[in-house]
Amino acid sequence: MSRLDAGELAIRLGRRAEAVCRNYLSNGRREGHYWLVGDVNNTPGRSMYVRLTGPETGKGAAGKWTDAAVPDAHGDLLDVIAASIGRSDFRSIAAEARRFLSLPDPDPPEGAESDRTPAPSGSPEAARRLLAISQPIRGTLAETYLRSRGITALHDLGSLHFHPGCYYRPEGSRVTRTLPAMVAAVTDLTSTVTGAHRTWLPADGAWKPGIEIPRRAMGGLLGNGVRFGRLGAVMAGGEGIETVLSVRSGLPRMPMIAALSAAHLAAIAFPAELRRLYVVRDRDPAGNRARDSLISSATAVGIEAVDLTPRGGDFNDDLRDGGLDALLALLRDQLHPDDAGRFLGG
Repeated sequence: MSRLDAGELAIRLGRRAEAVCRNYLSNGRREGHYWLVGDVNNTPGRSMYVRLTGPETGKGAAGKWTDAAVPDAHGDLLDVIAASIGRSDFRSIAAEARRFLSLPDPDPPEGAESDRTPAPSGSPEAARRLLAISQPIRGTLAETYLRSRGITALHDLGSLHFHPGCYYRPEGSRVTRTLPAMVAAVTDLTSTVTGAHRTWLPADGAWKPGIEIPRRAMGGLLGNGVRFGRLGAVMAGGEGIETVLSVRSGLPRMPMIAALSAAHLAAIAFPAELRRLYVVRDRDPAGNRARDSLISSATAVGIEAVDLTPRGGDFNDDLRDGGLDALLALLRDQLHPDDAGRFLGG
């Protein structure tokens, strides 16, 4: 696509700037002629402001935004959409913009015929294609599912998607079904999609205690994971998506990664800027081994590792059993003093 196409999409989004903000920056609010939010990743706060009115182009155009807390951080509503869906390629961003605006794709990409060639089952390419045909989770059964598990950290969820009819074959069965699923993007340190994780959901989206939820991952997982928030000097790593998002309900501003299993948690790759790593472990033998291995690996390269231990089997158990206030108290007792004021919610 040409730059003119990008400009036209930005203008059309600007004409509906408030609707775009309400959909993709839902943790913010309107004040006068601006939409205020924490940042382009939909973090609660007020440092980023989006113009809701103004000319279609040029200085002060509707849809233009600036983040006063980050030097030279500015852009348009296409950047907001990119952050929301967790993609950097213009084709995916434009497709989501057109979906929001109810516009058809006027220029199918060259080589579309080759896209019909099946990708190898379980491959990174198969994962990328699944993510490309999935949608953001806002307002879907995937959001209902997370809320049913007590999770309130529903920002920075560009890595999570929803598919209403994802293929599922029970173990030992020859029959493939289609079921709604939460689809998570697995990425490496450069934000390249290397795999996907599927969590098949009940028909009403509501999880109930004692009900086993089928999960499967595909693609390149080793060293990678499902990421929430921007990489920084401090981050947390855990096994499951629900466990990590439970901790993030109490630490909403801390970047985190879900490695999807104990074995993969022990092998996550460290960002170059990382200085302190919180290890979010499950209280079981596999979780203990993953914690010990990850702490050893981090310490060996000069990264301070801090153990975060749940009171119950995992932090989602703690969140559902005791509520957010009890979770906050538990986390506060285990955080480094420098991080309590910076990251702790509540």
